[in-house]
Amino acid sequence: MPDTSKAAAAIPATADFLPLQGTDYIEFYVGNAKQAAHFYKTTFGFQSLAYAGPETGVKEKASYVVRQHKLTFVFTTPIRNCAEVEAHIARHGDGVSMLALRVNDASDAWEQTTKRGGKSYMKPVTLEDEHGTVVMSGIHTYGDTVHLFIERKDYNGAFLPGYQPWKPAYNPPETGLLYVDHCVGNVGWNQMNKWVHFYEEVMGFRNILSFDDTDISTEYSALMSKVMSNGNGYVKFPINEPAEGKKKSQVEEYLDFYNGEGVQHVALATNNIIETVSALQSRGVEFLKIPASYYDTVLDRVGAIDEDLLPLKELGILIDRDEEGYLLQIFSKPVEDRPTLFFEIIQRKGAKSFGKGNFKALFEALEREQEARGNL
Repeated sequence: MPDTSKAAAAIPATADFLPLQGTDYIEFYVGNAKQAAHFYKTTFGFQSLAYAGPETGVKEKASYVVRQHKLTFVFTTPIRNCAEVEAHIARHGDGVSMLALRVNDASDAWEQTTKRGGKSYMKPVTLEDEHGTVVMSGIHTYGDTVHLFIERKDYNGAFLPGYQPWKPAYNPPETGLLYVDHCVGNVGWNQMNKWVHFYEEVMGFRNILSFDDTDISTEYSALMSKVMSNGNGYVKFPINEPAEGKKKSQVEEYLDFYNGEGVQHVALATNNIIETVSALQSRGVEFLKIPASYYDTVLDRVGAIDEDLLPLKELGILIDRDEEGYLLQIFSKPVEDRPTLFFEIIQRKGAKSFGKGNFKALFEALEREQEARGNL
């Protein structure tokens, strides 16, 4: 939770005191890391990268690292006496624990954010092996989610010190996923503005877009959202909170089943969404179903696009346009047994926005899934 005391608020803002180079990796705490890593390899096309566990001297947990282009996921499971990971899984099920951000100076990142009110998770530590050094630090954000700051300019190993290369006999073909476009957090009732303030004051982000319950609503449910972006635009964190509606919103369902605030979905960028989604569907990734009627008028709303409409319709890919261009996006069903974490696949053709024109169709699709689970 941010410190909103007068002392913290009195620190003057500067022009990007926390320069971020992008998302370094996303770490998931899961019940079975070996199986989770295998799932993301076989379905999403990630490649094996590194491993840490008893064989590398880590006795309390095991971590498998997979990568696809600039996307790096880490899956960590407790083995014995690993209280933090065990508690996270017991409360939330499988979910995102760490959003690691790459910086040029992890010590300065920690100093800058904690003096502005950030709650320390990890003071700067230096990790070293024969491949060089990595400096890490971290602060808490909403729920049990942590932002790690990773400084790896002097490191040439596979991942981090303490990990060994993981080179199995088989890696499946990639699916064209490139990098993290944005990462969305769900927070509780009337908590969105508090966390907007946190990102503004503690991390120097800007609120670049806002959506209220008139923008994001259906007949039955609603939510509000604000998009936070760092100075260079490499890192974007939309923050959602519930809004009053006739029935339970997707954010309320998430908060109930996740037992608190956390990462709702990660948007993964591609340069060819038709090829990527076709590959993902063929490997078993399930996506939300969009009514065929959506495509009857979509081009009247968004104008001409480069792609043929038929394959977009067959795959269920949504289209939206802003003043900069257009985007193509699609949302998976939850990838856990709990209706919590899911993924967005997005291709930007100039657009800087987040698909406001698709909100109604998307949330009606989400509501159909909620109704099938008995949670609407």
